[in-house]
Amino acid sequence: MNAESARMRHYRLEPGRGLEWLTLQQRAVPTPGRNQVLVRIRANAVGFRDLLVLANNYPLPITPGVVPGCEGAGEVVAIGADVTRFGVGDRVAAAVFPQWVDGPFRFDSAAQLGTMIDGVLTEYVVLDEQGLVRIPEYLSYEEAAALPLAAVTAWHALTAGAPLRPGQTVLTLGSGAVSLFAAQLAVVAGARVITTTSSAAKADRLRKLGVDEVIDYRRNPDWHEAVRELTGGAGADRIVDSAGPLHKSIRAAALGGEIALVGYWLSGDAGAEPIDPELLFNTGAVVRPIATGSRAHFEALIQALTVHRLRPVIDRVFAFDQLPEALTYIGSGGGFGKVIVSHS
Repeated sequence: MNAESARMRHYRLEPGRGLEWLTLQQRAVPTPGRNQVLVRIRANAVGFRDLLVLANNYPLPITPGVVPGCEGAGEVVAIGADVTRFGVGDRVAAAVFPQWVDGPFRFDSAAQLGTMIDGVLTEYVVLDEQGLVRIPEYLSYEEAAALPLAAVTAWHALTAGAPLRPGQTVLTLGSGAVSLFAAQLAVVAGARVITTTSSAAKADRLRKLGVDEVIDYRRNPDWHEAVRELTGGAGADRIVDSAGPLHKSIRAAALGGEIALVGYWLSGDAGAEPIDPELLFNTGAVVRPIATGSRAHFEALIQALTVHRLRPVIDRVFAFDQLPEALTYIGSGGGFGKVIVSHS
C-alpha cells in the first residue's frame, strides 16, 4: 500500500449522544493478522437500526467510541497468514454477526458489527475470513451493501421452519427493507404475496415488484380481516412481521401458519399487552423470532439471488462524508428501499 493510502477515514459514535457525536476521524490503515483479510469498503447501507444505535436504544450492548455500521461491501486488498477462503481482488460483503457461521443463534456468537465490535463505516477494515461472503459479479458494490442485514433477515424469515411452497400465501407488513426483500424472494418462490402499505404510490411500486395484493393499512386498520377476505377465510401461510402489531398477524395467519417476528422493538408491540394464549392456540400458528442470520443464511441467499438475478430496491445514494445527511433522511421517513453510502 503506497504512502498516500496509508491513512484512512472512519466514523465513530458515542451511543445516546446523537448525530453531533458521530465523528469522521482518521487513523492508519490496519494490517491483517492470522486468518484475517483487509477489505477496502466500497459501499455501505444504513437504516433505522443505525438511528437506534445512535440513540442507544438498541437491544444489543453498544461499545462507546465504536465504528458504526453493520452493512458493507468491498474488495480484499491484503490477506494475513493462513487465509484460505479469499484472495486479493475478491469482492466480498461482511456478515452482520461475523462469528455466527452456521446453526442456531448462540450468545457466544452475538458480537455484532457496529455495536459490540467495530463496524464497517470506514474506508478499510480488517475482518476474520470466516465473517465474509463472496458477492455476485452481477451486483454492484452499492447493491451488495444492501444485503447483509435486511436481505439476510428476510431470507431467514422465509426459510426457517417448514419450506415455503409455490402457491402458498405470504404476507409482509409495510414497505421497509426487510419487507421488500421478503416480497421479492416470495414472488420468485412462486408464492402469492400480500403486502400492507400506507400510500397509493408505494402500492404501485410494490405491484411492480410482483406483489399480488396490497392493503392500505391507514384506510383499513383492520388489515388482518382484509387478509382473511383475500384468502377466502384461510389466512396467510407465512407472515413476515416487521411492523406489528403481532396480535393482528396472528389473526391473519392460516391454521398452522408461521409468523417470523422481526424487530419487535420497531413495531407497536414493544410494551404492549400480552398475547392472548387462547388466540394463539386456536390459530395454531408458530411465532418464530428472527435475529438477522448466519453466514450460512447469507451464502444461501446469494445463491438464490444469483439464480433469479434479483436486485435490491435502492432508494437513495449518499457520499461517504454525507453519512449524517443520510441518517437524517432515514429519520424523516417516507423512503422506499435501502439507503446507500458510496465510497466512489
